[in-house]
Amino acid sequence: MIPLFFLVSGEHPTLPYAEIRAILESENIPYNELEILPQILRLNSSVFCVQKISSRSSLTRVCCLEIFKCKADKQSILKHASDTEYDQFISSGQTFAVRIRRVQRSSPHLDIEKLEGEIGRKILNKKREIKVRLASPDKTFFGTLTDENFVFGLKLGEVSPKPFTKRRPKNRPFFHPSALPPKLARCMVNLARPKNDSVVLDPFCGSGSILIEAGLIGCRVLGSDVRDLMARGGLMNLRFFGVEALGVSVAEAGELPFRRVDRIVADPPYGRSTTTLGFTIREIVSRFLSEAIDILPEGGYVSMASPRNLGISEIGENEGFKVIEKHLVYVHRSLTRELIVLKKV
Repeated sequence: MIPLFFLVSGEHPTLPYAEIRAILESENIPYNELEILPQILRLNSSVFCVQKISSRSSLTRVCCLEIFKCKADKQSILKHASDTEYDQFISSGQTFAVRIRRVQRSSPHLDIEKLEGEIGRKILNKKREIKVRLASPDKTFFGTLTDENFVFGLKLGEVSPKPFTKRRPKNRPFFHPSALPPKLARCMVNLARPKNDSVVLDPFCGSGSILIEAGLIGCRVLGSDVRDLMARGGLMNLRFFGVEALGVSVAEAGELPFRRVDRIVADPPYGRSTTTLGFTIREIVSRFLSEAIDILPEGGYVSMASPRNLGISEIGENEGFKVIEKHLVYVHRSLTRELIVLKKV
């Protein structure tokens, strides 16, 4: 194992860390969590995990091999930078740049641009056969100022937000206003801990947000929706983004036409304009989970969203699931989603 740190999105206080843990668990990658700092997760794991997190995560920004951590004062930072040997991080003849990110207004007394230059000079003093190149360097040394700490390392991976922007609901051929944002949909898929080639079902697939994200990380996807229009629109969106579903059916979630799936990710209807066939939201969720536990294998997961006041934990436990984790996601003044992960044990 090697020391690593991950700069994560500040969009939510718990989901980014939970997503990384879920990815590592889904890929059976051992890890030892060291510390959570504002927008930073430090852990020991194999370098192999960086590729998996970079390719799957929606809420991670930068993945780094950790070189040192110290207090966020200039003297301490430069001493650690001067004391470090860089032979294992950069080879003779290569170029490098130093980049520093400040999160949540940490350490306002430090001038980031000046600090980048001073650390760069310390690196040059230790290894003279290398050169600084700010545009497209061979190696990037990356530091983060967070909560009076400075964490410094070698960047190994980065997650661009641009692909998620391109998949926003307004950019799809079939639009529906209640569609999940791509980053949240991807995170929910990851929380279900699917492996590559797992069969992932969304029984309320709507315009396809969850199935698109599951398909793009290598899962085989199945969907159903009680409305024919939504099932057809979701299938159109899937194909638009190059995801070929195993099938998309018109079916009610309490009477699913599937015998076995590996994971279920769901965002049941709870808006005023949604179709519920006369059932209450609680009845819909209860009927769905009663079906879900029969078609999941032992150890299978359900990742789903619901209104905060629905009491989904109680419903899940009543149907025989174990609650693994819960997260609250503020949507607007009248709606806070509860994201929950259930496991069949």
